Amino acid sequence: MDIFTPQIQEDFIRAKNKAFFNEIQHLLSPEEASLISLNDVKQMIKPTAETYIGMQVIPIEKIVGSEGRYNDFDNNFFPKSSHLKNRWESVDKAAYQEIDLPPIKVYEIAGLYFVRDGNHRVSVAKSRGVEFIDAEVVSLQSEIVLKRPDNINDIVKQIINYEKRLFYAETGFGDITDYWCLDFSRTGRYDVIYNHIITHKYFINLTSNTEIPMEDAIMSWFTKVYLPLVTAIRKLKILKSFPGRTLADMYVWVIRYWDDLKKKFGNEIPLEDAINDFKKKYKIPFSRKIKNFINRIILRKKIFNSASDSISS
Repeated sequence: MDIFTPQIQEDFIRAKNKAFFNEIQHLLSPEEASLISLNDVKQMIKPTAETYIGMQVIPIEKIVGSEGRYNDFDNNFFPKSSHLKNRWESVDKAAYQEIDLPPIKVYEIAGLYFVRDGNHRVSVAKSRGVEFIDAEVVSLQSEIVLKRPDNINDIVKQIINYEKRLFYAETGFGDITDYWCLDFSRTGRYDVIYNHIITHKYFINLTSNTEIPMEDAIMSWFTKVYLPLVTAIRKLKILKSFPGRTLADMYVWVIRYWDDLKKKFGNEIPLEDAINDFKKKYKIPFSRKIKNFINRIILRKKIFNSASDSISS
């Protein structure tokens, strides 16, 4: 045992305990304490190209996720499992001995960094309060620039806000309809709405001698398609069965479900029948909500007891 061993062991225990207490604090919403997966972000942003940037010194605070090790660390890059101990402590020891380690490898997307190789080095650096680190950077090109998020939910909100600004600016939707609360809880939905408007415009043009202007198509879709459907959704109060979702969310889901029903059973399916059937099929039963809540409480107690035994030993 060298002179650094006790301190290195203490460093790992302290870092692991921080991950544990972070997990406990977010037990009812575990995604808020999870390290962000690069693949999840790529699916939402859909980068258009990949460019090799090369060696850079990057701020560690902008390293927010990982390509493959996002289950091993929490959202602060603290280690979550004892199986990381040996590798983590060897990196920590190198820091005490002032040994230079190879640069980490990262992807950059939307102004944020995700680790390809070097997760333990980032974890140790964050634990030691290091602000910058050498990195080999590959950039995934996209138009959006994100602020540093606390978790994946924060990224989702930022992307939705960006998509909404883009949709309203490019279509003039708000000025045309005077409706500014077309809001979603998931990304990619404004493209769905745009496609619905384009399809609506196409069918109007089939029965017209002149092509309808886009502004008229937007207003027609809004008054003849969107408003009647969301009015029925409000009337039947189905939003109560889907907490956290918006009227626009329900529009997308219900109209898709209604179209499927009409393909199977004919075009005479009433809208309200489709909405009620959707509610029965997809709402989470109250009994399951209670069961899930109880299971989370039990899990929290098990985790706490397990950690208490680990700390005391």
